[in-house]
Formats: sequence, structure tokens, C-alpha cells
Amino acid sequence: MRNVSVVTEFILLGIPHTEDLETMLFVLFLSFYIFTLMGNLLILLAIVSSTRLHTPMYFFLCKLSVCDIFFPSVSSPKMLFYLSGNSRAISYAGCASQLFFYHFLGCTECLLCTVMAYDRFVAICYPLRYTIIMSHRVCAILALGTSLFGCIQATFLTTLTFQLPYCGPNEVDYFFCDIPVMLKLACADTSALEMVGFISVGLMPLSCFLLILTSYSRIVYSILQIRSAEGRRRAFSTCSAHLTAVLLLYMPVVLIYLRPTPSPWLDATVQVLNNLVTPMLNPLIYSLRNKEVKSSLRKVLYQLGFLPVQL
Repeated sequence: MRNVSVVTEFILLGIPHTEDLETMLFVLFLSFYIFTLMGNLLILLAIVSSTRLHTPMYFFLCKLSVCDIFFPSVSSPKMLFYLSGNSRAISYAGCASQLFFYHFLGCTECLLCTVMAYDRFVAICYPLRYTIIMSHRVCAILALGTSLFGCIQATFLTTLTFQLPYCGPNEVDYFFCDIPVMLKLACADTSALEMVGFISVGLMPLSCFLLILTSYSRIVYSILQIRSAEGRRRAFSTCSAHLTAVLLLYMPVVLIYLRPTPSPWLDATVQVLNNLVTPMLNPLIYSLRNKEVKSSLRKVLYQLGFLPVQL
């Protein structure tokens, strides 16, 4: 017989142990959110407006910026809404949507980082065949594939979580709906589902990380074969930004989902960093050490009137 939930809405309790800090957190998180949106929109404008940046690497960076715009938008607007003194209630459908889009965008980003590592591998290890291997068709297939697989993963995890009956408490001890906190509210034995979810959430990032590690092992080997110091420096420079972004993406996943003993306060803190700070830092990481992006950004800022003269 199909389980029918009697819970129609959930109450988001927010970040644990942050009572009476709502105003300060609202200002802080709103600042992060605004800077995240502005930074990633500027990266998009810089890449789209410059024909020099219409290459596979920047095409994937464009998609990463789109993900970084939508990823914090899954949880931040609702969090800012209740931090400003409004209702903490979220509908059953709204909760399921948060969980779906969080894992859809998170999985897409993991896969996208893997694709970007492959792109750097081809560019450095097979430079003469780069334009043939990374053709427009291949780039489009890889970009669509990351979203498709992310959608499949998110659908599986959301269905797994919300096919459970929710008939008792409805207070979510977190600032958005995620798998670990939702399973605690289910009126059924969740041990088997916790194990399946753990394997599913852990297996995909681990597979991506191993593929990235393989790509960069080959890249490092190829860079060490370059005779000129300037050539080695330029090759390492093109990869350093991506490696930094990969570390910022995977560390929260390990700390939140793959630890044997969860800690609500630590999980929430890491999750806030993952949801707001990392997407805000990505534009800085990819632009600070990239002369082409910086030049295009200056041009965009000049056209928008934020710079008095074009540098």
C-alpha cells in the first residue's frame, strides 16, 4: 500500500546555536549572496563579450558560473526570508524542491569540475589535437551530460527521501531541507535508506575526484617534461585555479556526508560555506590569475560605468 504523508509543511529551525543572531546573520548572508550573484554575472558577461574567450575552457567556466548563481539560490532566499523575521514554514513540495535542486546543481558542479579537468588534460597533453578532440559538438555533449546525470542523481535521492511517510514532527533542525535531517523526521525505519543514500552521495563525488586525480597526474607528468621554466609556469598557472576550486568543492562534501558521526553545528557551518562562500570565491579564483579574464572584466566594468577609464 502506498504511504500517504500527513505532514503538509515543515518548519526550518535554522543554523543550530545561533539564537538572537538573526540580524547579524541576515546582513552577513545577504552580503555573501549579493557578491556571489554579482561576481558570477560579471564572469558571464566578461566571457560572452570577448571573442578571445570563446574556447572550451571558458565555455565550461560559463556553465560553472551559471551553477554558482543558482546553487546558493536554492536555500539562501528562504533563509534570508526567515532571518528577517518572517515565517520559517516551508511547504512539503517546497522542501522536496530544495532537496532536488540542491543535489541536482551540486552533482552537476562535481561532474563539471571533472570535465574541466579533462579539458586541461587534453590541452596540455595533446595540444596539437586539442581543437579536434574538444570540438563544439563534444563540448555541448559533455555540458548536457553533466546536467542530465545530475538530474538523474537528484531525482533518485529526492524520490528515496520523500517516498518515506512523514506523519509526526515537522521541525527541520537545519536551514534548508537536506537528506540527513529529513530522514530523522520520517515515521519509518531509515537505516537501509541511509546506507543507500550514503553510497549514492559518496560514490559519485569519489568517482569524479578519482577521475580528476587521474587527469592531473597525467598533466603534472607532461608539465615536468617541458624544458623551459616559463612553459612549466604557464602550464601550472592554467591549472592552479581549477585545482583550488576542486578543493573548495570537495572538502564540504567529505565533511558533511562522509563522516561517521554527524555534528549539526559543524555541518551547518560547512554547508553555509559551501552554499554561499565557495560560489562567491569561484569568480575571484578564476579571474585573479588569468590575464585574459581580467582584461575582459575591465572592459565590461568600463562599459557599465564602474571604471572611469579603460585600463
